[in-house]
Amino acid sequence: MKSIEHPGVIRHIEGSIARVGFPAQSACSNCHAKGVCSIAGMEEKSVDVTHDGNVKPGEKVMVILKQSLGYKALLLGYLLPFLIVLFSLVLFTSLFDNEALAGIYSLALLLPYYLIIYFFRKKIRREFSFTIRKLE
Repeated sequence: MKSIEHPGVIRHIEGSIARVGFPAQSACSNCHAKGVCSIAGMEEKSVDVTHDGNVKPGEKVMVILKQSLGYKALLLGYLLPFLIVLFSLVLFTSLFDNEALAGIYSLALLLPYYLIIYFFRKKIRREFSFTIRKLE
């Protein structure tokens, strides 16, 4: 089973949930000019992971997600909204003479899509479960 792995650090533990922080590196993080560039970013992201009690705050861990779930996240977050806008724009452009109105309607269709995602967030959160492995 292939997986996506990122190193992180245990920031906080509450019960069986550990908050793991890891740096979210931008595409230009290895650039020699990142110190003077205003778009280079190294902000920390975090995920909540269920653990078995053998980790402590400050420990270095590897955050692991099944690769198939990574593809599903890309589908839900990027591909489906893109396809909704693309196909609805083609449809609305053929229905209306006003291209601006067709664009607004196409973008407006994202509102119900993201509302559906919001209402199913607990189910999605259960499905996208991370695991951790201690680093030595």
